[in-house]
Amino acid sequence: MAFPDLSGEVFLSFTKPETINSPSGASLGVRIAAPKSAPHAVIHVNHGLAEHSARYGRFAEKLVDFGYAVIAHDHRGHGLTKAPDAPHGVFGLAGNGVDLVMMDCAAVQAHALAVFGDVPVFMFGHSMGGLIAMNYALRHPDKMAGAAVWNANFSGGVAGRLGLGLLAYEKFRLGSDVPSRIMPKLTFADWARKIPNRRSEFDWLSNIDEEVDAYIADPECGWDASVSMWQDVFKMIFAGGDLSNPSSALQRLPFMLVGGGKDPSTFSGNAVKHQADRLRKAGVLSVTHHHFANARHETLNDLDAEAATKLFQDWISAQLDN
Repeated sequence: MAFPDLSGEVFLSFTKPETINSPSGASLGVRIAAPKSAPHAVIHVNHGLAEHSARYGRFAEKLVDFGYAVIAHDHRGHGLTKAPDAPHGVFGLAGNGVDLVMMDCAAVQAHALAVFGDVPVFMFGHSMGGLIAMNYALRHPDKMAGAAVWNANFSGGVAGRLGLGLLAYEKFRLGSDVPSRIMPKLTFADWARKIPNRRSEFDWLSNIDEEVDAYIADPECGWDASVSMWQDVFKMIFAGGDLSNPSSALQRLPFMLVGGGKDPSTFSGNAVKHQADRLRKAGVLSVTHHHFANARHETLNDLDAEAATKLFQDWISAQLDN
């Protein structure tokens, strides 16, 4: 495989974001980190709900040390990304938010290949980003060398159907592009109540107080998503959990799933295991599942961050050796 010569052109951190245009009509805020020499692979990072790509700078630096390039973008309605049909907290005004998010992911990957040349691209997604990575893999398994889906819940079930019903009611009463009043109570607030002796309403994110405090202090984190964004999230939950008709390309795609035993948003990591089981039953040939017993929701900002990052690097290395 031919790598471009990147000596003399180096991206050291996420602190200098750039903007690229997506066919969806969005101007995407993009951050890149890369080693001085040609990278072994590109890791495409997808952040979670109500946060942004800059929070993955520490992860990116570790991956650069391993010889990988990292590209991450702010999803529609988040961070630095702007679009006329996606105000803050909204994927899209026309009810096609998931399709637009997928188009943006394709644009970011095309940009990565334009910068780094013909190198393998791996999708990484945390939480909502994991939903995005899984849905993108279902649609475009040929556009990546593997997918890492961390701390994502695809077990919608009856509760998920009830959530969609409540969102339909909210849409009828309030509109689709205003913050949901119901979902924050059923998600973030409910998850907070499951943490014993909590200091704050966001202790469900991490065991480390300083990490939780940094999230709370960040004005781009913790806001209430719109009714339509929540509807799009549920669409991705149900679509990502439906593996009844997998393509042969998807079956050949390697997956890495990670969950935490103290994560209330994934039923103590059980929802992550269920997704791994679904993938195996669907005939996916390579499914790796890791369970960190004491981890809460944000593995990369918790006690097992270093071990999890090393496991991720080992998984990438194994795929490149195959």
